[in-house]
Amino acid sequence: MNLERAIFNNLLNNETYARKTIPFLKPEYFHSRNDKVVFELINSYVMEYNAFPTKEALLVDLNNRDNISEDQFKECKEIVEEIPNQPDQLSNVDWLVDQTEKFCQDKAIYNAIMQSIQVMDDKTGKLSKGSIPQLLSDALAVSFDTSIGHDFIEDAESRFEFYHRKEERLPFDIDYLNKITRGGLPRKTLNILLAGTGVGKTLAMCHFAASYTAAGKNVLYITMEMAEEKIAERIDANLLNVPLDELSVLPKESYDKKMTRLKEKTVGRLIVKEYPTSTAGAANFRHLLNELKIKKNFTPDVIFIDYLNICMSSRLKQGANVNSYTYIKAIAEELRGLAVEFNVPVISATQTTRSGFDSSDVGLTDTSESFGLPATADFMVALIATDELKALNQIMVKQLKNRYSDPEMYKRFVVGVDRPRMRLYDAEQSAQDDIVDDSPVYDKTPSGKQFDKEKFSGFK
Repeated sequence: MNLERAIFNNLLNNETYARKTIPFLKPEYFHSRNDKVVFELINSYVMEYNAFPTKEALLVDLNNRDNISEDQFKECKEIVEEIPNQPDQLSNVDWLVDQTEKFCQDKAIYNAIMQSIQVMDDKTGKLSKGSIPQLLSDALAVSFDTSIGHDFIEDAESRFEFYHRKEERLPFDIDYLNKITRGGLPRKTLNILLAGTGVGKTLAMCHFAASYTAAGKNVLYITMEMAEEKIAERIDANLLNVPLDELSVLPKESYDKKMTRLKEKTVGRLIVKEYPTSTAGAANFRHLLNELKIKKNFTPDVIFIDYLNICMSSRLKQGANVNSYTYIKAIAEELRGLAVEFNVPVISATQTTRSGFDSSDVGLTDTSESFGLPATADFMVALIATDELKALNQIMVKQLKNRYSDPEMYKRFVVGVDRPRMRLYDAEQSAQDDIVDDSPVYDKTPSGKQFDKEKFSGFK
């Protein structure tokens, strides 16, 4: 008896085996057209009745099937009739489950290879070669996941180990950002900077991209607002320690020397990719990541997307029937899904509303277009730049949402900003004292007038 016949036998006669394997078996794993028809009959019965069929039920369903030839009907009928009325007594269930898992893995890899060949031979241009790594990756990932939930009592020990396991994070080069994220950004997360126009969203992202590159990380920076060269220029100003306005007059010899020293200091790689505004989304970024892996052997440790609101949704078509809340939320969900799929943190930005632009105490309600964005993000901070802060070359950072730590700890703090060099840095502790230890409460007026807390001391 070959494995396909053993699978059919135990699907009908061994419910323990059947319950473990039926969620993972697929018609395309059965390469014989007759075996595929028989499995489709079994699977359809299970999906409709949540039970496993008898031989008699299969023969009735087969007789009612009208999309097969007479010869195929006879061959399929023979397969069903040959199925014994009892499970194979010689086969251990665990062994048979393991063999079935190996069967599914082998068939999935074979199918992926055949699909890859079709992609390579395609002359129409409809099939992208960038999809080949994903096809093979999906095939290699086939496995029987036996986990059916976390048992609170039985899994207490593994839960304790989880509490004490050090999660891999990408640390910032800003002390207070590391404090509020407990050491940096975890992978598989969506992180958002909220700020008004001209406050410094792109500056902050360029700074973090430069710092991660200098730290030896691979960085992908996707820009939909500025040209690739403009983003690279800002990162040059940061890493080469040259004011932005002086890069255009920097002699070629000096530039080459600085780049040579930079190459000697870091092994990190930075790729900047430009897309036209509102013409690319998660599907395009997924294709880009696959292409980079094939053509440049480049796998990013962190992805920057500048910025979320001008991306395109890969699921929804923007138009009269889709409001901004739903559309922006869909984009956020797709980008977070991309972060999970490629095991990286994604950092992006969004604009404030018009009222939030003038506010010195930006809140979540000042998120433009969609409140679904902060609902989806794992981490969100506002960047605030008042005239007073600009005079001190500082930006205030306010926590809005934080799944990594207590958002009330260091609710507000300031960082220094060197705009000519597109750089952020730790401000002196004296600049933090009045902010961190006693966070002021501001109203929404342009001046950000502070409330008198004593007048409201009676409120509970």
